[in-house]
Amino acid sequence: QVRLVESGGGLVQAGGSLRLTCAASGSIFSINAMAWYRQAPGQQRELVAAITSTGRTNYADSVKGRFTISRDNAKNTVHLQMNSLKPEDTAVYYCNADIVDYIGTNYYWGQGTQVTVSS
Repeated sequence: QVRLVESGGGLVQAGGSLRLTCAASGSIFSINAMAWYRQAPGQQRELVAAITSTGRTNYADSVKGRFTISRDNAKNTVHLQMNSLKPEDTAVYYCNADIVDYIGTNYYWGQGTQVTVSS
C-alpha cells in the first residue's frame, strides 16, 4: 500500500521560512507529478505548486518568487521551501502524488501538515 507522509509544518512569524517534506512509501513502481496543495479554514483546497517527474514546475501566483518545489526521485520525496511567509499562507498543507503501483495509476494524498504564520 502506498503512503504519503508530510513533515515540517509549524508556527513561524511573518517573514520567516519553513521547509515541508513529503515522503512516499510502499509498492511504488514510479511517480509522475507531485504537488503541494493547501486548505485554509472555510476555503477550498488550492494548488500551491507542482513538479513533473522531469522537474518542470508551476506555482500559484500567490506564492511565485517565495516558494520553491523540488523533488528527489531516488528517495520518492518532494519538498516545499517556503520563504517570506505571510499570515495568509496559514493553512493545512497536503502532499499529492500521481503514483504508478501494482493497481495502476492513482492519485494519493498525505494526511496534511499545519502551517501557521503569525503577524
